[in-house]
Amino acid sequence: MSSLSERLSAIDARIDSRLKLNFRESSSLTRIVVSKFHPSSMVRELFSLGVSDFGENRDQEASAKAQELLDLGVNWHFIGQLQSNKVKSVLGYASVIHSVDRASLLSALMTQTAERAEPLDVFVQVNLTDDAGRGGVDERDLLEFAEQVASAPGLNLLGLMAVASLEGEEERDFTKIAALSALLVKDHPDARYISAGMSNDFELAIDFGATHLRIGTAITGNRDL
Repeated sequence: MSSLSERLSAIDARIDSRLKLNFRESSSLTRIVVSKFHPSSMVRELFSLGVSDFGENRDQEASAKAQELLDLGVNWHFIGQLQSNKVKSVLGYASVIHSVDRASLLSALMTQTAERAEPLDVFVQVNLTDDAGRGGVDERDLLEFAEQVASAPGLNLLGLMAVASLEGEEERDFTKIAALSALLVKDHPDARYISAGMSNDFELAIDFGATHLRIGTAITGNRDL
């Protein structure tokens, strides 16, 4: 069985290789290790291996983990569906929210960031399926909602977040993600970042311009649920 450091090195090598194929620099990409369901000790070990960006999707677990690791200076990314009543807690540790997808959440974020010295970095999540439970704004409403996010003084719109199909249609979905990102950039030139790509499809995501990869089990191994 490979070690944590070996898995990390293997994934980073694949990332670097794919970036080169696309004539991209390593500085154009942020690799986020999804640490949900794993102990803070693993985060600490990964941090010692050079990882600084970690993704979590459950506030109860993430807030406790962040508290245990205050000495490290980790960049926490909240990548899951965020309940409005959890916003204050999440903003206590997260530097980036990847899943802004509805008016009620936007309102809560605006309230909690009204007096921030620096705006909070956020992505608008778009839903590429017909399943509302997947989270994300309908693609037809993306530009209108993104305008509301961009107009919020306490928020900095980084770009678009999406999850590609789990049914073998990844290339179709990444094509759509890239097209939606291009539309968003027309209205908001600085919102050029794309949060997409996970353990099973990150290389294809890089081909289509992903700038933030959310990689879990390929690096961390199986999770203890």
